[in-house]
Amino acid sequence: MAVAAARKSVKAVKEFNYAWEGVDKKGKKTKGDMRASGEALVSATLRRQGISVTKVKKRSTFGRGKKITEKDIALFTRQFATMLKSGVPLLQSFEIVAKGHSNPAVSQLLIDIKNDVASGSSLAQAFGKRPLYFDTLFCNLVNAGEQAGILDGVLERLATYKEKIIAIKSKIKSALFYPAAIMVVAFIITAVIMIFVIPTFKDLFKSFGADLPAPTQVVIAMSDFFVTYWWAIFGIVFGGTWFFFYSWKRSKKMQDVIDRLSLKVPVFGELLEKSAIARWSRTLSTMFAAGVPLVEALESVAGSAGNQVYFHATKRIQGEVSTGTNLTAAMQNTNLFPNMVIQMVQIGEESGQLDSMLSKVADYYDREVDDIVERLSALLEPIIMVVLGVLIGGLVVSMYLPIFKMGQAV
Repeated sequence: MAVAAARKSVKAVKEFNYAWEGVDKKGKKTKGDMRASGEALVSATLRRQGISVTKVKKRSTFGRGKKITEKDIALFTRQFATMLKSGVPLLQSFEIVAKGHSNPAVSQLLIDIKNDVASGSSLAQAFGKRPLYFDTLFCNLVNAGEQAGILDGVLERLATYKEKIIAIKSKIKSALFYPAAIMVVAFIITAVIMIFVIPTFKDLFKSFGADLPAPTQVVIAMSDFFVTYWWAIFGIVFGGTWFFFYSWKRSKKMQDVIDRLSLKVPVFGELLEKSAIARWSRTLSTMFAAGVPLVEALESVAGSAGNQVYFHATKRIQGEVSTGTNLTAAMQNTNLFPNMVIQMVQIGEESGQLDSMLSKVADYYDREVDDIVERLSALLEPIIMVVLGVLIGGLVVSMYLPIFKMGQAV
């Protein structure tokens, strides 16, 4: 009963952010932030530090703090693992990381987790209550580390895994963002020329009293269409884009189709395929090294590749492995993984070093992704220059053709 009452009292304590101002022992004005359960505790803590408090104000939680990102979670995991390895107690580690973080949202998240752990929850259970930030893979690995007594080692592996996955994602985004941004800019420039510039030329050409060249007539007709139906064009482009992403996030069938087609796109398909294999191998290696059983590990690996094709393939592999088929044969049956990957997995299974072989596969495909991104950067620039030159240059030349024709007549 006493233990239960103590746990309830721990749960009841809530901490908030307070901004304080005061004067230290030397008479110098100072200020800062502190997390505490009330203003009285802030004042008492600062008095013990020799600071005479002049003002304490509770910070509003509304709109405070930036969004919690994957990088924040990776940084926390790395700091947390380092502290545990150094012998810092679990709850104290949470407090140190929370107080030292620049994002108040992360600090609040860590304090909430610390309170859950202090009230009797396991670390894996505390993380599992917040699936928005800690996925199944994270919770399973933490649970395995707690059970085996190697939590610091597992957290180090998790931090390394998250850092490398974030690096792969950023490379893919950088490779796809550049052409997408150029296309958006090209569309906006073309729309401005069509709606505002070409009608001015059209009014100028009316005074010529001569037939206009065919390219000029085509561009003017296109401009007339833009001017008349600009609302429909912008509505279709932006509305269609919004509807596509809205449907894609909510429709499993659409995700399956898009992911399947994206793997067949020249150059970009190769990039997505190799990044998916790298993430798949890295995830399985990390979980297997932490002592998670293979069938259970494949459950988390299925969603880590970031592609529905590999998700369904992993589910098939999991089903075959659970019935006694070895991992190598199950992967071969999917007809999805390259021979090199299957050979490395086979060597790992036979030598008892599956986690090491999968880690080598992930490192190899990480380098392959780097090479593809570099090739894409070198290839896209001249292609984009040609497209923009033909598009914008063609519009400009077609508008100046009547002027050139008039100059020849004179």
